[in-house]
Amino acid sequence: MVSMNKLDTSRQVQVVKCLCEGMSIRGTVRLTGVAKNTVANLLRDMGCACAAFHDYKVKNLRVRRLQCDEIWSFVGSKAKNTSAEKKAEGWGDVWTWTAIDADTKLCVTFLVGGRDTGWATDFMVDCASRIVNRPQITTDAHKPYLKAVEEAFGGDADYAQLHKIYGASSSEDQRRYSPATCIGCDMKTVSGIPDPAHVSTSYVERQNLTMRMSMRRFTRLTNGFSKKVENHGHAVALYFMFYNFCRVHQTLRVTPAMEAGLADHVWTVEELCALLPEPTVAKSTKDRDLLRKALGED
Repeated sequence: MVSMNKLDTSRQVQVVKCLCEGMSIRGTVRLTGVAKNTVANLLRDMGCACAAFHDYKVKNLRVRRLQCDEIWSFVGSKAKNTSAEKKAEGWGDVWTWTAIDADTKLCVTFLVGGRDTGWATDFMVDCASRIVNRPQITTDAHKPYLKAVEEAFGGDADYAQLHKIYGASSSEDQRRYSPATCIGCDMKTVSGIPDPAHVSTSYVERQNLTMRMSMRRFTRLTNGFSKKVENHGHAVALYFMFYNFCRVHQTLRVTPAMEAGLADHVWTVEELCALLPEPTVAKSTKDRDLLRKALGED
């Protein structure tokens, strides 16, 4: 196994490619021969670097149609099976809030956390801080969005909610393995004058499907779920950086970042890894090297 201090750029790229294509940490270990802790540490560093770059780069956007949704997953165990002590450590249900520009398919922002009004407000305020024009916003009928959108955008948005009505599954197996069938939709105008023809959450829901297919942590009915909420957040940050800047969208034939004017080429994974900060040498290592030099050992 290869440890972190011996991991060169080519091995870093190999590991990051595996993680971006939906492999678990243990699967990446088996494929690359890199130690498990090294893969986890690299994921942490990449997640922090990608989140920082997203905050710096994805801003001053002109978004005509914004679609927002939240996707469920869990850390450690599902909430109903999690003790109070483990919940204090971050275990239980975790929701990832996502906002997609329906025209460029760019992920405007994302947030990993709970599903209450506080989290919804933080999410929408961050959306508003990145958009410079008046957008049309569509969300599902989740109630916290009402207060969150009002607080974030005030009256400077055309906002509608799309309430999907689902029929009951016919059997226990279908409820376990398949989502309920949508039997109708009800549109509600909340503020402004949204265009009914563009009141939709189809793009953001399709993006959520891509998340489940591209991150092992989101796969249902497996043991590939996150064991630490921090690692879950790092994986999401890496995924959205790869999605926005590296992955060519099938219908656009360019990346979402290129379509939005944030990039002029398709990023490679090597460029993605270049976001990592330069490794620092520990003081004890520096002192040891200076001593060896003074003794004439080098």
